[in-house]
Amino acid sequence: MPIGTEYLKVVRERFRKVKELGDKALQQLSDEDIHWTLNESSNNIAVIVKHLSGNMTSRWTDFLTSDGEKTTRDRDQEFINTITSKQDMVSIWEKGWEVLFETIDELDEADLLKNVAIRGENHTVMDAIERQLAHYAYHVGQIVYIGKQLKDEEWETLSIPKGKSEEYLQEMLKKNQD
Repeated sequence: MPIGTEYLKVVRERFRKVKELGDKALQQLSDEDIHWTLNESSNNIAVIVKHLSGNMTSRWTDFLTSDGEKTTRDRDQEFINTITSKQDMVSIWEKGWEVLFETIDELDEADLLKNVAIRGENHTVMDAIERQLAHYAYHVGQIVYIGKQLKDEEWETLSIPKGKSEEYLQEMLKKNQD
């Protein structure tokens, strides 16, 4: 398999894993939880989701043919909490990911070294993909962290549970030997 094709396969899977982590975190939260903030300078989960979706919609719409910072995007408005319910938030979350996956699934190896612009700055497609993957993982990490703080003992771990590392390792080794 050509390296570019393999790269796109890996990146698609990484984006799906980041979304899956966010999905599992969001499932554990209530309407009240998504609006919690530590202080005035903090963003709540609803705002983080709104920002992620706005970024995804802007960056991935007409990805190869227009600047990733669309003139229709109002980034500052993304940080104003207008989401009224968890259901609305999940719809906004899904919309952004849908745009991302539709676009990235259409890319092929020949696209990777093309140039795209973000706020007028040129990036190779590969660099733009990496930039967005890091950005989304950062914000999903914030969502998970806030959720864990809010849910405390009720939080269902999304990774290897504390004290279970060796058990998990053995399970994975056995699974991957079969």
